[in-house]
Amino acid sequence: MALPRPIKLTIASVLVVLAVGTVVYLNEPESNSTFQTTNDAYIEADFSSVGAKLSGTVKAVLVEENQQVKQGDLMVLIEDDDVKLAVAASKAKAHSANANLASIKAKLSQQHTKIEQAEATYEASKAALALAKANQTRFSNLAQDGSGSKQALQQADAQLTIAQANVAKSKAELTFTQQQTQVLEASLDAARAALELAEADLDTQTLKLSYTKVYAPIDGIIGKKLARVGEFINTGEPLMVVVPSNTLYITANYRETQLAHIKAGQTVNVEVDALPGITLKGKVASLGPASNVSYSAVAPHNATGNFTKIVQRLPIRIGLDGAQEHIEDLRVGMSVVPTIETSVGK
Repeated sequence: MALPRPIKLTIASVLVVLAVGTVVYLNEPESNSTFQTTNDAYIEADFSSVGAKLSGTVKAVLVEENQQVKQGDLMVLIEDDDVKLAVAASKAKAHSANANLASIKAKLSQQHTKIEQAEATYEASKAALALAKANQTRFSNLAQDGSGSKQALQQADAQLTIAQANVAKSKAELTFTQQQTQVLEASLDAARAALELAEADLDTQTLKLSYTKVYAPIDGIIGKKLARVGEFINTGEPLMVVVPSNTLYITANYRETQLAHIKAGQTVNVEVDALPGITLKGKVASLGPASNVSYSAVAPHNATGNFTKIVQRLPIRIGLDGAQEHIEDLRVGMSVVPTIETSVGK
């Protein structure tokens, strides 16, 4: 039975509209969609790998795998007997250097007194020399006019000679004491340097002693615990990993054809494979500066004639809102499906 002409025209019109709509839909850019989603996304965190700053034997491990820790919690003890002895020796050296410095300061103070004494002696000897010269002149004049004895003149000559010798001696002693002051001042500088060196060594040994106690650098959960009691570890050797529990984020690898309208600050709904039926909230934090393959050691770009274009993926960091249920159930590495609402800021 043939259909009436109006019905045929209606069916034909509907088919044409559907065909045109399908063509338009299929040719619309992928980025124009209000909601952009991907299943290439994972929970990540900037976890801390805790290493040994000092070689030694592990004395105690105070945490367990998967244990929650707070920043500053004591996690590992390393044998510290050798370091304590080194600290004690450094303290003794510092005390000795300090005592030597105090001794030189006391000697220098005494030396200033000796200089004052030497100066006084020198001035006194010069006064005695002046008197001896006056006496020698007077007795010489008396001897010439016959009113003085020859013996008195001889004694005056002798006293002048002694006075001249005393001046020379006191001047030499003053010069010596002044030079000794310079020697003591040089020794004082050396003693100060020795004390600074001893104190620096003490600080170094004290710092090494602090390295025998390993503390949690951040709040988080212990993972990949490698430290074992009785094991000898070397400097830089990893002991365990602390995974932060309150600073998790999502790295979502979106196709480049989805990125035209994705911007920081846009709302994200996150479905977690491990938590069926639960939707978490987050926001776009930032867009990566390069595609994932751009970081490859081998250049991904084909310069030969058999090039095949492949849509690239770029990482987008998504921050999770902290004040929401089930956030504490997340673990690094979990697969998620984020959906970004791009209508904001479009």
